[in-house]
Amino acid sequence: MGSHDQDVVLDQPFLNPHQAPPPSLPPPSEPATSVSGVHSTDSRLEKVLSDTRLPASKRLWEASWIELELLFRLAAPAVLVYMINNAMSLSTRIYAGHLGNLELAAASLGNSGIQLFAYGLMLGMGSAVETLCGQAYGAHRYDMLGVYLQRATVVLIITGLPLAVVYLLSKPLLLWLGEPAEVASAAALFVYGLIPQIFAYAVNFPIQKFLQSQSIVAPSAYVSVSTLGFHLLACWVAAFKLGLGLIGISLVLSLSWWIMVGAQFGYIVVSRKCKMTWNGFSLEAFSGLWEFFKLSAASAVMLCLETWYFQVLVLIAGLLENPQLALDSIAVCMSIMGLLFMVSVGFNAAASVRVSNELGAGNPKSAAFSVVVVNLVSFLIAVVEAIVVLSFRHVISYAFTSGETVAEAVSDLCPFLAVTLVLNGVQPVLSGVAVGCGWQAFVAYVNVGCYYVVGVPLGCLLGFKFNLGAKGLWSGMIGGTMMQTFILLWVTFRTDWNKEVEKARSRLDKWEDKTQALLKN
Repeated sequence: MGSHDQDVVLDQPFLNPHQAPPPSLPPPSEPATSVSGVHSTDSRLEKVLSDTRLPASKRLWEASWIELELLFRLAAPAVLVYMINNAMSLSTRIYAGHLGNLELAAASLGNSGIQLFAYGLMLGMGSAVETLCGQAYGAHRYDMLGVYLQRATVVLIITGLPLAVVYLLSKPLLLWLGEPAEVASAAALFVYGLIPQIFAYAVNFPIQKFLQSQSIVAPSAYVSVSTLGFHLLACWVAAFKLGLGLIGISLVLSLSWWIMVGAQFGYIVVSRKCKMTWNGFSLEAFSGLWEFFKLSAASAVMLCLETWYFQVLVLIAGLLENPQLALDSIAVCMSIMGLLFMVSVGFNAAASVRVSNELGAGNPKSAAFSVVVVNLVSFLIAVVEAIVVLSFRHVISYAFTSGETVAEAVSDLCPFLAVTLVLNGVQPVLSGVAVGCGWQAFVAYVNVGCYYVVGVPLGCLLGFKFNLGAKGLWSGMIGGTMMQTFILLWVTFRTDWNKEVEKARSRLDKWEDKTQALLKN
């Protein structure tokens, strides 16, 4: 995203009732008809929020019900999809844990130290599709969605090639980072089986964003549920019946992701809900790849800096005294956090779709109101999650390993985990708002400062200098996340949503004109 698209206007307060009316915008290119059956740019919300004849309390009540209906029809299936996708990875690590403590440490290191590198990069690059498809759908420029999907897939597959080389070199990389030789060798074996998963990511994330931007989320949920059942059975067979160990369960994980890709793409091809947005394969997918790569890169940097932040915690934990215990305890807490984090990621996706659709449709008040509602709902759910984790802090690790020493270490980390869960109730949702608006480059700068200038050094200081170990590392992570959350809250609070509508319309015009010019050449 060009830097001029990330300018954040700080001269008007969030949801200011005295804000000037939105500028005159050209009408959508097509009538406001629903493609997916859930028209996320429902004009009822904008009408209610703009109706000054209604008392403020009545406007708030009616608008809240409209927004909650739209939000949960998006968020509930999205949460299910992300939780099940995470559960497949989590269940793989659970199988590894029941093979032995070394296998648990290896799978956790391979997952957090290597696999999340590719996951963050691919998902981040896919969020460029989320911005463009969401705003194009809101503006009723349906024909562009299929082009964006294919172009993103081509770019991500090309990006996957050097990532495969990184996977092949995982053992020397982990040894270079100072990880114990035995753990690094086992982790590399686990990572080798995940190479096919890289290219499943490259196809899956653009497909997911393509469907989500049209409020089509239920089919992905059905596919994920079905695939999880296959994955659990196949992992059990590979680990305990065929004796394939770490390489077997990681290959099963790759296969499960490819099954999801095939099922979702089959849905796009045959479904009537996608008939206006998917017109088959097009040579336009190969035009403007460099421009699209630069756009995706800003998105990737934003999310990668965030995803790698958690990887750094795991890698540094391997340098502590008694690294296997530190890795095991952090791995259990990170696995719990990762699973519950999927709830926030589901709301992240819903926030991105709601905001991008409303901006594309020229509804600034609806976009602003959506931001408030989705953050409040996600925060309340996160508080409940934190309370549950604290209530089961002494027994929660036994789902992963039977070791009493690990259980005690996990119990000590649970209060830090609870604080992180509460922060995760807001921070990912604000990142979703940023994606919906196209602020990825700005958020990338925020992430650099908060995570790597503050969070990581603070964690190392507390963990090593003050001998707080894993608790010190986690405290530093909390400090960086908290700073980032407050900055994003302030920026969102001060956003001029009318200007964001103008930027969205200009962005779509620029990309449509650029595509047409490239095709003429």
